[in-house]
Amino acid sequence: MNSAELAEYFKHQLAELDWDSIAQTMHDRGFVVLEKFLTEYQCDVIKNNYVHPTLYRKTVDMQRYRFGLGEYKYFNYPLPHLIQQLRTQMYSYLMPIANAWFKALNFEPVFPETHQDFLQQCHEHGQRYATPLILKYRKDGFNTLHQDLYGEIYFPIQLVIFLSQVNVDYQGGEFVLTQHIPRAQSKVTVLQPQKGDVLIFTTQFKPEKGTRGYYRVNMKHGVSPLHWGERYTLGIIFHDAVR
Repeated sequence: MNSAELAEYFKHQLAELDWDSIAQTMHDRGFVVLEKFLTEYQCDVIKNNYVHPTLYRKTVDMQRYRFGLGEYKYFNYPLPHLIQQLRTQMYSYLMPIANAWFKALNFEPVFPETHQDFLQQCHEHGQRYATPLILKYRKDGFNTLHQDLYGEIYFPIQLVIFLSQVNVDYQGGEFVLTQHIPRAQSKVTVLQPQKGDVLIFTTQFKPEKGTRGYYRVNMKHGVSPLHWGERYTLGIIFHDAVR
């Protein structure tokens, strides 16, 4: 597909989803899975581009920085058109959820309607580098619990797209979400989405309703060790980075 055809394809895909239900699930759990959102071919195109160095601005050896065991690469601007279209169009649907979360918690600011306007806010705060990234894990690879914050300006929701098929390309490597509950033990959720699935989840926190109104519940995410094979995922973060 060319850029215009891809834009129309994602426009149709996103319009068909039940966004009221997605918003409620995000509010309740802090994550939701969109099953079979990308085709196997689209997943393979992204995965096969892993070896093309000109697409990326930075490669990170996770073990070197004690982030885990594996490797990830940040894309350069301009982004590949599939990633650009998905990032831009998905923002428009996630923006109302993000604004509802911030309103419930009495946070500022209000997120603008378009992703381009939001990126302009990032750039005004010195955040000019692309954050979408592709991650690769092999046997024993894992990712420690973390949050993807790259500067003062951030968007509270992000995506991970599963480019490999569990029990075919790899085994293990579950996606792990932890939820810190004030004055209680943390809650852990373990997910194993399929190839082509999109996981939408909180970048840092979600609102939780208590007896005195809403309060903030912090969440982190990571990846459990692989038993065998190779696992590729695409991460789409909506804010830009300072470096």
